[in-house]
Amino acid sequence: MNPERDEMQRLALWEVPVYVRIGRGVTETIDGPQEALTYLLSRWPAERGYHYRQAIAVCTETVDEYGSLEETREAFIAAAVEVHILA
Repeated sequence: MNPERDEMQRLALWEVPVYVRIGRGVTETIDGPQEALTYLLSRWPAERGYHYRQAIAVCTETVDEYGSLEETREAFIAAAVEVHILA
């Protein structure tokens, strides 16, 4: 493995960020797969359905260099729509 490439993949950003809001909280900006995965694992609402599980899998694959940025963004959006937090 190439450590420099690994770091670049972890820091990869989407062209258009995704905006989410939990409850009456402030709108938060999610810029890429690493941030999305962190958000899914630590800040996600209790409701966790099919799209949540898919987003975890796709984000993990992308962070580990196997997935596409656009597919990851779409999976994260679907998970956010599923729990009504897309801003």
